[in-house]
Amino acid sequence: MQSPQCLSSIKPPEPVDLGSPTSIDILFAPVLQAVSTMRRFVLALYERILEDADASAEMALVTHELLENAVKYNTDSGTRLRVSVVPVSEPRPGHMVVIRTGNRATPEHIRIAEALIARVRDAADPDLMYQEMILSSTEQSEGSGLGLARIRAETQMSIDVHVAGDEIEVVARARVFSGGAK
Repeated sequence: MQSPQCLSSIKPPEPVDLGSPTSIDILFAPVLQAVSTMRRFVLALYERILEDADASAEMALVTHELLENAVKYNTDSGTRLRVSVVPVSEPRPGHMVVIRTGNRATPEHIRIAEALIARVRDAADPDLMYQEMILSSTEQSEGSGLGLARIRAETQMSIDVHVAGDEIEVVARARVFSGGAK
């Protein structure tokens, strides 16, 4: 056991400049159990940067939903997660949060993802679309798009997809203002 004199010489960590852009880029094996671990990790990151429990929980939910799809439909040995949180000051203080997931997938899964994301992205009424998708998902065993619809309806984040060959990247974006308003 250390003596009190030794403990008194330990200095607390230097404060982090939360006004600077923060980003992480993680490549991990496509294992569903890793998704919950990643969610807890990014939740802690969001809480520290955004300083808003509700907004942090929403961003963690989005990260979880996107990662779950990336892992589930991956045909390769790696799934990528990129999270960027950039301070913004106009029209009022807050952060731009960008969540990207990437993986390789079959042409069929890419086609389905592109169609679902287009439907979710272009929905005039995200809440109504989400309710309709909940009802129709009872008839589908997989690939209902419910998680994507949930992101748009519950968080109002924009969502898009980029495809290059057999690689798919799904991108969700939102401005989170101080106090959690979007």
